[in-house]
Amino acid sequence: MIWLLSITIGSLVAAGAYLVMQRRLIQLVLGLALLSHATNLMLVASGWIGDGRAPIVPGPGPVDPAGYVDPLPQAMVLTAIVISFAVTAFLLILALNIYQRFKTDDIDRLRRLMG
Repeated sequence: MIWLLSITIGSLVAAGAYLVMQRRLIQLVLGLALLSHATNLMLVASGWIGDGRAPIVPGPGPVDPAGYVDPLPQAMVLTAIVISFAVTAFLLILALNIYQRFKTDDIDRLRRLMG
């Protein structure tokens, strides 16, 4: 299972890095979204225990914390999902406005038009 998770994270990072290096704005935005998904998956994987239980304590009495999954990475990922959604939406609107204003989404051509 850990191999599948590692390969998934690695392929998301590779695809995101490839898209970030492209010349079109929409590919840049999609690459950044893939990189944020890979980061979220890595954070969730950092708190994963193979046979761990949900971090809900059943009641009074002694509790062994080693058998429970760490809830902190899960809470951080929930926050990161909301932030990455907002950033992606902002970047998509920004790319749309740039395309409407300059009639192109090629980054090299935009540099020539602005400079």
